[in-house]
Amino acid sequence: MPPDNPSPQEATTATSGTPGFATAETKRQRTRMIIRAAGMLPVLLLLCVGFHFLSDGRFFSGQNLGIVLQQAAVNTVLAAGMTFVILTGGIDLSVGSILAASAMAGLIVSTLPDIELLWLPAAVLTGLVIGVFNGALIALLRLPPFIVTLGSLTAVRGLARLLGADTTVFNSAIPYAFIGNASLTLVPGVVSIPWLSVIALLVILVSWLVLRRTVLGVHIYAVGGNESAARLAGIKVRAVLIFVYGVSGLLAGLGGAMQAARLYAANGLQLGQSYELDAITAVILGGTSFVGGIGSIWGTLVGALIIAVLSNGLILTGVSDVWQYVIKGVVIIGAVALDRYRLQGSART
Repeated sequence: MPPDNPSPQEATTATSGTPGFATAETKRQRTRMIIRAAGMLPVLLLLCVGFHFLSDGRFFSGQNLGIVLQQAAVNTVLAAGMTFVILTGGIDLSVGSILAASAMAGLIVSTLPDIELLWLPAAVLTGLVIGVFNGALIALLRLPPFIVTLGSLTAVRGLARLLGADTTVFNSAIPYAFIGNASLTLVPGVVSIPWLSVIALLVILVSWLVLRRTVLGVHIYAVGGNESAARLAGIKVRAVLIFVYGVSGLLAGLGGAMQAARLYAANGLQLGQSYELDAITAVILGGTSFVGGIGSIWGTLVGALIIAVLSNGLILTGVSDVWQYVIKGVVIIGAVALDRYRLQGSART
């Protein structure tokens, strides 16, 4: 016969073994999983609906949605690269400057006879080289990512200005300009998607495949979770770090090419200013943790869309430029606070 006065441990075991308790616990776990999977998507939907009503129904117009998608595209590409870096516990503050230098290099090549078609590879390659250089300094010399990329932010910005002789470079006949301003027609006269958005979506898909369907992706998460343990497990941590910063630079270079095709111009001083902040905010809003090892590329896409919707909605509702800066600053602080809250919640569970 069971004892009349069971111990606390026995009582807990007996209670947890009952069907009712198991069912309730299963429901709570399922609810937590749904909330984590949804992430910031409900916030995105609420913002869209809210701005639609505040703008007298203009937000969901076809023209405005196309503008939102275009505005989100470049930041999505930059944020995808930033996701790789932050997943390892690092940071890349230089992506805005790399974008400017890459756009400048690409535009200069586009003006050269016989090799003008190589401007797009030139822009991407410029970003890749700078990104790999950042990664090498961090991985091989063990320098702090914040310091390295902060230095690159300034140095590469200077390089961008030197490439263009501190002037704006124009080319109205730049090849492949359709990627910056044309749209891919899905249903003639009804549905079309900007080519910039198509490129951004392809980047997200490829990033997801690398992070979730390859051994390299597992290694990236492992390095961010515990670098020392990853090294002891035989993971080539240095190679992983060089890879993620190379990806960040490459995608910043692609972002530069996208901007060059959209604007037919590049300016080393102004282009890409503060883009790194938008990219970081998108990544953190999307659920990737600053400490590394936790995150999702699809969450980054949602975060980038939130930034684009917020910027577009503030303009539609007539909010002044000054207040737009204030609101975006609050969003950045809120993103960091949200990251801290998520970490505390994970520790409790």
